[in-house]
Amino acid sequence: MSAATLRAADVAAEPIQYLTFLLGSEVFAIGILAIKEIIEYGGVTAVPMMPECIRGVINLRGAVVPVMDLALRFGKPSNAVTKRTCIVIVETNNSDSGNEHVGVAVDAVNAVIDIEAGDIEPPPAFGTRIHADFIHGLGKVNGKFVIVLDVQRVLDVKEFNDAVAAVDGNCVPPAKLEKE
Repeated sequence: MSAATLRAADVAAEPIQYLTFLLGSEVFAIGILAIKEIIEYGGVTAVPMMPECIRGVINLRGAVVPVMDLALRFGKPSNAVTKRTCIVIVETNNSDSGNEHVGVAVDAVNAVIDIEAGDIEPPPAFGTRIHADFIHGLGKVNGKFVIVLDVQRVLDVKEFNDAVAAVDGNCVPPAKLEKE
């Protein structure tokens, strides 16, 4: 085996780091490479005619950044803002316009954890309370599951706009509404 092959095998075996956070009592995770920063919740300006799950926009060093309430995006009730509520700034890759920043309002940030690729199970086909396409997998951490989100799907601007148009301003994807 060549040195390059060994290095590639070592990289593949390395655990991936995830930022974990709470929405209500559930623990979710997003790959740390998509996270740009975490800021205190505040300064959100409501914008008329926006979907319910978009709390508004913030000014982030001169850039207008939309802030999405993930609980509402997942079809759950929004939680009250507390001193632990924060905005996680996530970078998404939109093929039309390149990289974009979206703020994600979460109830509390937990920690950065390592999850081995082998410890991530595929998303369940049924029984989840959020759209299955939003879930990358279920990470096993200390005998418990962490819902690992597919951040590109959750924050996909085109899919999001299509879903909003299809359900008259609601943030839940049409497929989820049809099943309820």
